[in-house]
Amino acid sequence: MKLQELTSFLDNTLALDKFSRDASNNGLQVEGKSEVNFAVFGVDACQELFDAAAERGADFIFVHHGMSWGSEPRRFSGIVAKRLSTLFQNGISLYAAHLPLDAHPELGNNAQLADMIGLKERMPFFEYSGVDIGFSGVLKEAAPCHLLAEYLGKKLSVEPIIYGDVKREVKKIAIVSGGGGLGGLEDAYSRNCDLLITGEFDHTMYHPQKEMTVNVISLGHYASETVGPYAVMQKIQSVFNLPVEFINIPTGL
Repeated sequence: MKLQELTSFLDNTLALDKFSRDASNNGLQVEGKSEVNFAVFGVDACQELFDAAAERGADFIFVHHGMSWGSEPRRFSGIVAKRLSTLFQNGISLYAAHLPLDAHPELGNNAQLADMIGLKERMPFFEYSGVDIGFSGVLKEAAPCHLLAEYLGKKLSVEPIIYGDVKREVKKIAIVSGGGGLGGLEDAYSRNCDLLITGEFDHTMYHPQKEMTVNVISLGHYASETVGPYAVMQKIQSVFNLPVEFINIPTGL
């Protein structure tokens, strides 16, 4: 298929125009061949992913964390030069969707995590850069926090960390993938949530979590953001019948 057709579909599906304040320069960041025959999907734009795509003969890469943020990169040297060289020499295009992929109500990281646990009565949650990127809602029935963490861990092939009462029955839940940080925790507390499901748990959250008594399940930044790119991959495959592959490069973080 034509590169322009694929990028236009992604631009429109992910509503890139609604995320003008995102630090990421969303959309097509590197232009390769005019036709796409094989696309790979991943989380982070990195040399390991680019090399894997080149080895497989891919001509399109979709990622959540791209190469171009704000005015960066300003210099095309060092690792930036090597990355770009790999893409240009192999005619590979790079497409990135950051906040648009977090916030999407169907394909987004947070929507996919919400689907995993059957979250009902969903409401937008956690404003970031002018948009709500997460979701809050309720489970059909309250569940012990440790069993919920165990279930998500199996689905994502990770070992989640629980902060708070591991045996607490939770029902009202907030979800924000990646690094929602203290802001995400405070928002969950203000909505009387029992639990925040997120990627990272950082130092600034430690004491507030104990004092707010909102349980937190930390899935790891990477693992919590694999589900969006994978959902987009499945969408592209179903709509265009394009050969695709998800390349898993876990960071353990």
